[in-house]
Amino acid sequence: MEHKRIDRPAFITSVAIIVVVCIPLAMAPDTAGRILQQIYDYIAQEFGVVFLLASVAVNGFLIWLAVSRFGKVRMGAPDQAPEFDTFSWIAMLFCAGIGGGLIYWCGTEWAFYYQSPPFGAEPYSVEAAEWASTYGLFHWGFTAWAFYCLPTLAVAYPYYVKKLDHMRFSNSCHYFLPRGEIGPAARFIDFLFIMAMIGGAATSLGFSTPMIATCIAWLFDIENSFTLEVAVMFLCRPLFATSVWVGLRKGIRTLSDVKLGIGILLLLFILIVGPTAFLLKTSLNSVGVLFQNLVRMNFWSDPFTDSSFVEDWTVFYWAWWIAFAPYVGMFVARISQGRTIRQIIIGMLVFGSLGCWVFYMVVGNYALFLELEGIVRSTEIINEQNQSAAIVATLSQLPLPVIVIGVFCLMAIIFAATTYDSASYTLASSATLHLPAGDDPSRGHRVFWAFALGALPITLLFIGGLKVMQVVLLIVSVPILFVGIVMSVALVKSLHADESAASGVTVE
Repeated sequence: MEHKRIDRPAFITSVAIIVVVCIPLAMAPDTAGRILQQIYDYIAQEFGVVFLLASVAVNGFLIWLAVSRFGKVRMGAPDQAPEFDTFSWIAMLFCAGIGGGLIYWCGTEWAFYYQSPPFGAEPYSVEAAEWASTYGLFHWGFTAWAFYCLPTLAVAYPYYVKKLDHMRFSNSCHYFLPRGEIGPAARFIDFLFIMAMIGGAATSLGFSTPMIATCIAWLFDIENSFTLEVAVMFLCRPLFATSVWVGLRKGIRTLSDVKLGIGILLLLFILIVGPTAFLLKTSLNSVGVLFQNLVRMNFWSDPFTDSSFVEDWTVFYWAWWIAFAPYVGMFVARISQGRTIRQIIIGMLVFGSLGCWVFYMVVGNYALFLELEGIVRSTEIINEQNQSAAIVATLSQLPLPVIVIGVFCLMAIIFAATTYDSASYTLASSATLHLPAGDDPSRGHRVFWAFALGALPITLLFIGGLKVMQVVLLIVSVPILFVGIVMSVALVKSLHADESAASGVTVE
């Protein structure tokens, strides 16, 4: 490890957060779980509407930015070529942005909406089925990637255009930092980033680990248990560390390309051997329902019922994306040298959303088909066991189930790996004093975080699983939400100031 390059305050703060959070949670899991649930209920009820308004605001802001004259601003010199080809760039931003959470939710999320649909629809009805196949597209669509895109632009612009020699989340507020990037304000913003990134990355791995363990238990006919989940986490760690050790181009890029390739092949297999006509018709119908009700879904606050649908689902997802946004934004900023603001916005909002939608359209609608036909009752399996068991039961109905579940398990592991190696890379970048454009943090530094980031997911699984993870996400997202307002203003002011300056920004 190259100690001279490490930002010791940032490094020590990151380690301290992991230790301070994990020890109390592990020592008093019941008390911790109860307190966290109370915090979640309060924030979701009192501030839920703020999250809804933020989702509308960020989409509107990015659309304006893309169509404005600033959309042509390039991240780097005017003739700067993109560092990565388009396929690898999309693969890396997609893999960093969704992690193992996508394949955990795409096959089961519909079941919750089918049982407890929005807008007062009758459970288990045709209308409930329509909403069940549609709402996943809404939650994993434009808003998710808009939350990711904002910090991407806010970090990339000062890094590549203003030529800052370090990459930290506080770069996003560069215009307003009176004492430079090492002052108290910057340190506080980076502290919030560390909290959000650790919580977001931990939650993502917390979702994927039980699913991987369930697949392994089915494949080898062994008992699924918490011990197996912990073992999976430890066994996957060398893969994460190896990827981040090899580096951005040969490790993270290669894994992202492989994961995208495996995902495409698996989806094509399900589409071809499954109920093809049903999948195509349901997917087309879902897109239509989504766009027909997009305004309603974005602004629906459910004021006249006690369904808690918005708080349990939409607010949870918006909080998840916001908590994940600083990490994803920094990583995508790192791989976006040479691309324009417009290219970044379109690439993230359009291709990111389409990538998520395809998984929901194929895997989710296939599971819905089995439910409607009475072949696999995912709703009952989820209520009696868990989501992971429902996923395995769904995949086992396909031809060559051993191969299919084996490939799915491998894909889940690679999904988790690309999340954690990019998270490790980003955290190491943030805790590095000087990191010029195109340079990487030290290998030892990256590998350390690949191992250290596993502590919190294990703790969260131990004290309460999914619900506790939702609470953590909501808590860490609140301060990031307000930082997002500051970075939006900072980005616009920087663009205007540089445009009007004598040395202004170069526009194609």
